Amino acid sequence: MSYVIHGAAGAQGAPVLAKLTSAGKPVVAVGRKPGTRPDGTPVVAADYTSVQDLARIYAGADGVFVHLPVTAEEDRLAYAHSIVAALSRARPRRVVVSTSGEIVDGPHPQLLAPHGSAIRTLIRGLAETGLSHAVIAPRLFLENLLLPLVLDTMRTRGKLRYPPAADFPVSWSSHLDNADVVAALFDRPDITGTIGVGQYPGITGPDLARVFSDHLGRHVAYEPLTPEEFGRLVTPVVGGAGAAAVTALYQRLATAPDHTISEHNSAQRILGLKPRTTAQWLAQVGL
Repeated sequence: MSYVIHGAAGAQGAPVLAKLTSAGKPVVAVGRKPGTRPDGTPVVAADYTSVQDLARIYAGADGVFVHLPVTAEEDRLAYAHSIVAALSRARPRRVVVSTSGEIVDGPHPQLLAPHGSAIRTLIRGLAETGLSHAVIAPRLFLENLLLPLVLDTMRTRGKLRYPPAADFPVSWSSHLDNADVVAALFDRPDITGTIGVGQYPGITGPDLARVFSDHLGRHVAYEPLTPEEFGRLVTPVVGGAGAAAVTALYQRLATAPDHTISEHNSAQRILGLKPRTTAQWLAQVGL
């Protein structure tokens, strides 16, 4: 028996793998090429469009952690259908899905992922399998603030330049927080539904800037950017299509009063897990 981790070398999967490994649980990474990670974790190659490949990996697993890769939505839809079919065939004991910041819960309908989107297709299909599962729903990741285009400006110019308005609260979380919640949900098959992950109440850009000021030892002021300005900044990093998606996300956020989780389905309430404060997270990542 083992735990299967999608994207185990990536930003979300790696902390989940480390969390489970530190607890002494056997883990299998799903990757592009077979092999063994430096920490000894086996890597099994799979074509995300191959139901047969995925079902072979999922068979007999105690748990599967799934999040869809960042790529064209057409491809993500194909992956979602294949993953659901493979899970239905292999019948692992528990499945935990991360929305990766896409919104499938919350009170603001304009922020919700479309009904036919890949993430909604994945969640809906998983529910139809009857497997024990839960969905974690983070908002924005603190790791976004470590992008050189953001962090270097704080260090050299004393400015935290990011899209949300200064008075716009967000339930920020780190990938480390997500990993804590995933590990807890693997141990709690009685908990189903969608679990909000992030700071509650939400915090604002100036709140973040004050913490970075303390941590960096220099004054950092928050400077909100328009979605279009931020999209242009990230284009060299994520490419034109990625920048367009980033711009569209922050354009949608600008139509809502906040981007926070709800208390009733939060990890704080359901699992008793509080996310790291921004200061705690900065200390742990060793910035």
